[in-house]
Amino acid sequence: MTETDDHLLGPGLLPTPFTAAEIRASSRGGKVIRLLVESADGGSHERLNRFRDGDDDGATLEQWRADAPDEMTARRVTWRELQEHAAFPADSTQVSSEVIALPLGSLECLRYDTQPSAGEPGATFWFALAHPGMPVRYEIGGQRTTVLSIRPS
Repeated sequence: MTETDDHLLGPGLLPTPFTAAEIRASSRGGKVIRLLVESADGGSHERLNRFRDGDDDGATLEQWRADAPDEMTARRVTWRELQEHAAFPADSTQVSSEVIALPLGSLECLRYDTQPSAGEPGATFWFALAHPGMPVRYEIGGQRTTVLSIRPS
């Protein structure tokens, strides 16, 4: 299998920005991602994602709001499942390259713009080439989520 094949998860889908192996290499040892979530109504809050107990197949993903740490949720995720989150339909998604300035710095990104469909709003996702895993920014239905920091746990 070629590297390109590892990025392509099925017919009718665009290649994903990262393979499951790249996400595993970036996250298996544990990392904490701090995010700023900004609502369309002007409200905002910080959220944290933490990977722990990583192995060849996946890890435990813990998530909580910074202002409500006792409401943490935890679930087992696979590296493939995380890759699948970035498998967008080729017929309704445009991909481009863009450099954006974020709290993480100026980052070269792949930008995925999805078209609205079946009552779902369109969305934009920026995946930083230097940070395999979740998008460093995404906008859906008037809400913007931005990665503020990524650090080892």
